[in-house]
Amino acid sequence: MEVKIGVQHTPREIVLESGQSAEEVERAVTDALAGKAQLLSLVDDRGRKVLVPADRLAYVEIGEPTIRKVGFGAA
Repeated sequence: MEVKIGVQHTPREIVLESGQSAEEVERAVTDALAGKAQLLSLVDDRGRKVLVPADRLAYVEIGEPTIRKVGFGAA
């Protein structure tokens, strides 16, 4: 699952591939914005944890993973 996180006062967004489902990511974002959690905490495909202060979230975009084509083939 591709997740893009915009952080206030930061020119670049955080982009990560997460093994979590869209529902799990949405629940974590909702909890952070509702004040149930101080941090938005997500884990990427490599097992690294990404922590963003909830009060600094600008936006979160949840999308499908990009399919990477390998090899040669007819277009």
